[in-house]
Amino acid sequence: MRLAATSQQRLLGPEDPAPFEVINPDSTYPVVLVCEHAGRLVPEELGDMGLTPADLRAHIAWDIGAEPVARMVADQLGATLVLQRYSRLVIDCNRPPESETAMPVVSDGVTVPANRNLTPEQRQQRIDEIFTPYQTVVDEHLGKPACKSVLSVHSFTRSMAGQHRPWDIGFLFRHDQTTSRTLARAFEAFVPAERIGLNEPYQIDDESDWFVPRHGEAKDLPHSLIEICNDLIETSDGQSRWAAWLTQATRDFVEKDLK
Repeated sequence: MRLAATSQQRLLGPEDPAPFEVINPDSTYPVVLVCEHAGRLVPEELGDMGLTPADLRAHIAWDIGAEPVARMVADQLGATLVLQRYSRLVIDCNRPPESETAMPVVSDGVTVPANRNLTPEQRQQRIDEIFTPYQTVVDEHLGKPACKSVLSVHSFTRSMAGQHRPWDIGFLFRHDQTTSRTLARAFEAFVPAERIGLNEPYQIDDESDWFVPRHGEAKDLPHSLIEICNDLIETSDGQSRWAAWLTQATRDFVEKDLK
């Protein structure tokens, strides 16, 4: 394991990619897709963050399978998709940046050495160079006249802290129940109803969530944060299957709720 010394200059160097990628930026499809945990890149300045290669491939570092599913859905719908490329262990772009979980010292029992004793300046680097640019480009696309709704694509683990999670997919919301319930009903054509969760396996709150409070609710856009169990989308076949289902569910939602 290698933990690079942190510079007080820039965090992202000339060899580090931009924190976001935008697919179909000029789309006029009424749904914009986002994927906050798409990537697992680490800035060169941070080395391997003191973690093993296995740690950086695990779910603590990113949402396994979420990026390919989101890409396929965007391609099939012709919709705009904004992807975030850096590991959520560097900074979690679905957390308020002041939250302790935004740059976790421990994630699912794994210590993250590079996140110990961060100075205010080091935290601000990550906010200024990754979090803010990503959120700014999301804001830009959600502000376009064609955008009538936004969906966030995530994945979750089958078990957490020893607790089994029986759901295959979950739709997370707070005030906007309609979008998630419409999508959930559409998924009953593909998945047994008891395996579809509403506000499972997580619940939304201001302290630990960003997408729902700061994008969906603050902009008064119909929205849902979609969680797919990652054991179902680890392979290309599973990704294709779930992307096709999510595409159809989104089309149903557009026809029923956005027309």
